[in-house]
Amino acid sequence: MISTAMRLARVGSRSELAAAALIGLGYPAVLLAALLPHVPFFAAAAALTYLADWYLHHRGSYLVNRLSKVRAGLSIRFLIRQLLLVLLLARAGLAETTLFFTAVAGFLVFHGLQAPHGALTALIRSHRTLPVATRNIPPGPLRIPDAPPRFLLRRAARKMLHLDLPAVAGVLLAAATGEDLVGYAGIAAALGLGLLYTAVLVPYLLTRRVPPAATVLDAVNDWLRAYRPTVVLYFSGSGASAYQANMWLETMERIDGRPLILMRERELMTRLNETPVPVLCVPGGTHAMNLDLSTVRVALYAANVGKNIHLLRRPTMKHVFIGHGDSDKLASVNPFSKVYDEVWTAGRAGRDRYAVADVGVPDGGVVEVGRPQLAPIARAGDRPVHPIPTVLYAPTWEGWEDDPGNTSLLLAGENIVRRLLAAEPPVRVLYKPHPFTGLRDPRARAAHERVTALVEAAAAERRTDPRWAAGSAGDRRAREEAAARAARIDAGLARLRGPERPGADEAERSRDSLADPGRLALAARLRSEWNEAYWSAAGWWEHRVVTGNEPRLYDCFNESDALVSDISSVVSDFMASGKPYAITDSAGLGADEFRRQYTAAGAAVILGNDATELDELLAAVAAPGDDPLAGARRELKHYLLGPDHPTSMERFNAAVRALQTTAEARNRGVARRIGEQAVPARRPEETAERPLSPRAGADGAPQEPVAG
Repeated sequence: MISTAMRLARVGSRSELAAAALIGLGYPAVLLAALLPHVPFFAAAAALTYLADWYLHHRGSYLVNRLSKVRAGLSIRFLIRQLLLVLLLARAGLAETTLFFTAVAGFLVFHGLQAPHGALTALIRSHRTLPVATRNIPPGPLRIPDAPPRFLLRRAARKMLHLDLPAVAGVLLAAATGEDLVGYAGIAAALGLGLLYTAVLVPYLLTRRVPPAATVLDAVNDWLRAYRPTVVLYFSGSGASAYQANMWLETMERIDGRPLILMRERELMTRLNETPVPVLCVPGGTHAMNLDLSTVRVALYAANVGKNIHLLRRPTMKHVFIGHGDSDKLASVNPFSKVYDEVWTAGRAGRDRYAVADVGVPDGGVVEVGRPQLAPIARAGDRPVHPIPTVLYAPTWEGWEDDPGNTSLLLAGENIVRRLLAAEPPVRVLYKPHPFTGLRDPRARAAHERVTALVEAAAAERRTDPRWAAGSAGDRRAREEAAARAARIDAGLARLRGPERPGADEAERSRDSLADPGRLALAARLRSEWNEAYWSAAGWWEHRVVTGNEPRLYDCFNESDALVSDISSVVSDFMASGKPYAITDSAGLGADEFRRQYTAAGAAVILGNDATELDELLAAVAAPGDDPLAGARRELKHYLLGPDHPTSMERFNAAVRALQTTAEARNRGVARRIGEQAVPARRPEETAERPLSPRAGADGAPQEPVAG
């Protein structure tokens, strides 16, 4: 029942639900206290509404947004509380007193101050907003001043509204004690603080502006002309989709040529992992289309989105869809793909998918380049063997359509996890959900929460189970040391992320975020050490729910002996390990039909929604030498991901070089044809004498008109 209430209220925790209940019950209680009238009751109820409001904003609750949508936004809630205080004064027989009129006038003036204060904060932010955001790009001649102190602009509207506290407290005390001077003092304090807060903002509006948009764009184009990028990774999407760009960062760092990452949403800049590659975020379509990208010869696209058109319109470069993972999903053969010059797939399977789908992508436009990202994945037998095996459950998300085959979470997730947790001999379970889980379908979010609860409850049970406690007593000290080491590395990584001044805004970060190869190399080494410490601290028997950016999916691959997943790129990537895996047939197609429709299922254990077939997967893990699907996995790996030699990075770079050559040849051909058209050969009839135009001179050149 509580989970249902949480979904209806659009809150993410029980504490948020409690705060939402206080908001819903608090204001009627304040109204009742005003009508009685009862000053202590009013004060207590009003205090609860203040606290609940503060907590919901502090947690960033989605309910805050919903309240604004139904015209119960923050300003309205403060105004209602103040009106109810005025009602309390009237019901207490103070309607004809100076205190009453002073309170009414004071609250009106207080709300009048909200407009100039809001205008100033909006103007300061506007005048601090660059038309682009950058990383690893020097500001050149641009002079970008430091941002105003963080406390002035962060949650400014909330801070300004909460300045009514002295007035509310003073008027309540005056109503309770009869000391009107206390009420006057409170109102004066609220108005004085509001005026001061507003006045303090004025100098920052006048002195902390960034250069005009045109100046900034000119400077960016000057840098582009000096840097002369040749290969660009173009990406647009929501903040949650940043992982689709992050997976290509290391490839861009190793690419042949001068790479550039071009992004379209500001939110993505905060989600993008560190990289030495120059990053340029250009939100405006007009600005993006006017960038000087004349030296770029290859554009790589990781997602099919509408904003791709702003770069696709450029004929001087060749456009390539690289996607964000090869899989048997329909998204892997999107008809939109035919707008690109080439589509790059990992192996032969990708080429065959397009041939079967017949969506307009010619076979000659498909290039097999492998998956450069898979280099960190360890092969079967290359990881330490623990006393019990580890099984990773990594379902995909629910997708944009109500297809029961999209994700196993809805129909099979709990059955899979329950059977793994109850397996004999026992296994350790890692659960890593897709970042988009629950994005569209609340049922998927609810299923994810139930699976998370199952894993966490089983983990807690193992911590107190004598069987596991006795077996782990010997390495407890080592695990504690690993946990302490992970904490120290975390602190070191936090220090390395700087230097960033507290309160720095996007413009200031763009100015200061220049690549430091030494720092990035140290950060990469520390992340590797952190990953090792994380798994060492976890204990080989501990079930885990793994969310967030770290540990990465591939780290979970390396820690696991087997995978349970759905039709997605997770399965194709896991094939690089050679380990056994299972795929869930949530749509109930049957094993034979499922394998016929989905290439990646060719060497998998096929699970029904009851997950009874998990015993086959666990048997393969327990006795690798007797695994009947081992040979099929080796063949399928080659088909899905291509050969091991030459390496995927070598094949990727070869494809980049070939397409650069093609783009250069095209551009030279166009320039030659334009030159030929500019000086056309004269036909014989054009060489005969012809009368001069009345507006032309003896040499045929136009003449200026003569004044009459």
